[in-house]
Amino acid sequence: MAALDADELMTAARAGTGLDDFGPDTFREGLDILCRSIGDEAQLNDLGDLAVRDTLLAALRTRLLVTDWIAAHPEVADEPIDAPIVVIGMFRAGTTFLGRLLDQDPANRSLLRWESGDPVPPPTPENHRRGPRVVAAQMAGDMLEALNPAMHAIHHEDADGPTECIAVMSQDFKSLSWEAITNVPTYGRWLLATDQRSAYEYHRSVLQILQSDGVDGRWAIKSPHHAIALDALTAVYPDAHLVLVHRDPTVLCASVCSLIGTLSGTFTDADHSAYIAEHWTVMLEESVHRIDAFRDAHPDRRMTDVRYADLVDDPLATVQAIYASWGEELEPRAATAISEFVAAHPKGSLGSHHYDLAEYGLDSGKIAERFAGYVDRYAVPTEPPR
Repeated sequence: MAALDADELMTAARAGTGLDDFGPDTFREGLDILCRSIGDEAQLNDLGDLAVRDTLLAALRTRLLVTDWIAAHPEVADEPIDAPIVVIGMFRAGTTFLGRLLDQDPANRSLLRWESGDPVPPPTPENHRRGPRVVAAQMAGDMLEALNPAMHAIHHEDADGPTECIAVMSQDFKSLSWEAITNVPTYGRWLLATDQRSAYEYHRSVLQILQSDGVDGRWAIKSPHHAIALDALTAVYPDAHLVLVHRDPTVLCASVCSLIGTLSGTFTDADHSAYIAEHWTVMLEESVHRIDAFRDAHPDRRMTDVRYADLVDDPLATVQAIYASWGEELEPRAATAISEFVAAHPKGSLGSHHYDLAEYGLDSGKIAERFAGYVDRYAVPTEPPR
């Protein structure tokens, strides 16, 4: 592939927007390392060369626009973000489903997929879930699924529905999103070792912009990334309601390997399966260790634990229990909306996702042994293979 150069990308982003100020240079180290890691390790195909470069440019352009908007509207920095609901869990743990359920409560405010990449100008109540920007984002998602139809069943997101916080954090170049589309070991090691607070500060600025023109409510956000950066997350959102979703780690390992293999496989013809198996199993293990370390260091910090099995068996009761854990009651209209959403979206309605540890050279017994302490601590039920 053609070498990616951070300076060249930044120059192109400036030219495309007519803007010059990227804000704090906290993003630069991550961008430099990511560009080198992609060039040295990702082995992109021709489509990957184009798509990944465009994705990098899009992140830089959005950062320019966000910085410019804040400079022109300094009052945005005073927008309060009070007690957001933050859903945490590894890829494939059920956070997407829970995020969609929380989005049914009119009192909540989700980060929508179209907003994550196009937050300026902020939406109004009239164009929050419709309009040209929503259509453009939907077309982009449809194009990716046309190139790789398996993504529809594995991880479909509507443009006007909730998305992952990593989409915004990628604009500070500290985000698991880059590892989801490219196999970049050097960047992955750096990400786990670096201070991630600036990504959350940038994330907060984007949320402040998005709520500043009348589309408000309590934020309900989600990402697997939060598990590896809880100190940074809670430094920026000290009153956040933390909701942790637990699922059988043997299923998680198999499912996340399938997800990453399918997504990154769109952009490379090389066989990265050995790396995917090793890296994402370690990432799950690291997520568990960091959550436990955070809880041990902050014994008075409430975290609401949710088992995936309970979430699937009784979605409404699970959400009601989540609200009750911080002393609230789910409003009747929200309960009705959740029930109607569940009835309209039965499990498997987007297609079936089949995955197998053996495809990635992983052994279920060894995985179960590695995560036995986690399963015992949270009473995580085992699931049959799929």
